[in-house]
Amino acid sequence: MSDGSAGTVVLVHGGFVDGSGWQGVYKQLTDDGYSVSVVQNPTLSLAGDVEATRRVIDTQAEPVILVGHSYGGAVITEAGTDPNVKALVYIAGFMPDADESVQTLIADLPPETGPPILPPQDGFLLLDRGKFHQAFAGDVNDELAEFMADSQVPWGIAAATGTISEPAWRSKPSWYLVTTDDRMIPPALQREMSSRAGSTVVETPGSHSIYVSQPAIVADLVERAASEVESRAMA
Repeated sequence: MSDGSAGTVVLVHGGFVDGSGWQGVYKQLTDDGYSVSVVQNPTLSLAGDVEATRRVIDTQAEPVILVGHSYGGAVITEAGTDPNVKALVYIAGFMPDADESVQTLIADLPPETGPPILPPQDGFLLLDRGKFHQAFAGDVNDELAEFMADSQVPWGIAAATGTISEPAWRSKPSWYLVTTDDRMIPPALQREMSSRAGSTVVETPGSHSIYVSQPAIVADLVERAASEVESRAMA
């Protein structure tokens, strides 16, 4: 287990999945000396997921690099105002502004570029299983993509429609990984959000599940953010 000498990282998953997808990223970061915690969001509501994330943040002994994938980007946008957060890293993540939600950000997407979300049932959303591999996990092997589709976590409508009060990216430095083959959040929307936030942006070929399929790329960006924020603090 890492002694955390390189820094502290908190990883926040998105909708339809749980925190186990971070395993590859977790392994590289811990191998490289980081202390890493993985949030398990209930994904019932944005407020509940922010609370779950802040509980993890507040147990850390030092300021954290807060990392969010997909809907997890909205979570870290709200939770990242915590004084124990020193930087934000978005992995193909939503970056809502004040009074925005994931729902408002995707509301105007053309059907052919938007995520294949099925009509809500009992207040929850799921992805069309038959379109899951292509849309969510295009560069993940068939067996793993099938497992991800069959183990989907229902995503609460109150999570998708929860609005941001004070976006952390307005007061904290941020980094953003644009996935250019993404079929859940169009790359153009990723670029628009990250540009609005003034993030340091890296682009890479890869699907929405880049954190599963190419964890080294994700971990490298987290480590870059940690190094750069440390350098700024010492300047």
